[in-house]
Amino acid sequence: AEMLEGEEDTNYIEEEEELEEEEGAGDAGEAAGSGEAVAISVSALKEVADKSFDEVRLPPDIVAEAQEVWNVFLNSASSREAAGESIYAALFDSAPSLQSLFKTPRSVMAMRFMNGLSGIIAAMHNPAQLKVQVETLGFQHLDLEVTVPRVVIFRDAIVDLFDMEMGSRFTPK
Repeated sequence: AEMLEGEEDTNYIEEEEELEEEEGAGDAGEAAGSGEAVAISVSALKEVADKSFDEVRLPPDIVAEAQEVWNVFLNSASSREAAGESIYAALFDSAPSLQSLFKTPRSVMAMRFMNGLSGIIAAMHNPAQLKVQVETLGFQHLDLEVTVPRVVIFRDAIVDLFDMEMGSRFTPK
């Protein structure tokens, strides 16, 4: 259970990482401090926002596609628990060293992933609600050092899982 340099306890890092991905790239055309939702391009979502925390207005076609893929993913699993286990396994297959950082039982953590990601996906159409979801998960991680590289690990693990599970149904949107 040796930690690699730059790693620490990450009980909720998975949800926060996906949240940051959905939140978008902090510097891409934001109305800093204005409290207004900012329309954001899909390409900007590839960068992790770590300098600001603004509402983001995702394009409706992206929201619809993400929600559809999430529902297909959930329906393809035998249960929500199984879907959560898939996410858990995908994360630790891509970064086995992170597993030792989790103190919560696997089944509980899998359901936390599901609840966090479901909340994000459900709120994508509403910038204010999305921000509250991200903010809530962020507060749950205040005791942890959430880093951009960890966010990227989680995001990429989810994207890779969806790519593998959804096949051609998983599009660049």
